[in-house]
Amino acid sequence: MALKGDRHEFDTDISYFMNEAASRGYLVSVSTQGSGSAMDSASSLVTVAANGSGAAVLGVLLNDMVDIDQTRQHVNWHKDEVVKGGKVTILTKGFVVTDAISGTPTAGQTAYLANSGKFTATSATGYATVGRFLSTKDADGFAKISVNLP
Repeated sequence: MALKGDRHEFDTDISYFMNEAASRGYLVSVSTQGSGSAMDSASSLVTVAANGSGAAVLGVLLNDMVDIDQTRQHVNWHKDEVVKGGKVTILTKGFVVTDAISGTPTAGQTAYLANSGKFTATSATGYATVGRFLSTKDADGFAKISVNLP
């Protein structure tokens, strides 16, 4: 679990697809892009970037992306699962409580993209600023983060 229910979704984007399994609460970046509005273009893809340097961050993934055989089991709508290749919801403004954090941040520090789609308080050249930490990590590794992306 990488995302708790305590969150405020001020602004979301539903114009991208995702072709890989991933957990909610991680930062996603542009993989390929469509032209024009590209609302239902299969070329509008996001990914959890293994290397965050130079990645164009879009926001926080709000769905669990699963790779399941739908002839044997159903998508768990109660967990907000989406099958690989489906449309995803991406938080661009608001706050989340996640454990997808690298390092030990403190409240008030700027949040940056880290490798593997995680948040970090460590600034590095080529890594995008994504928001601000609103708390330190709790005993389970979760922290509250304000996300503010254009």
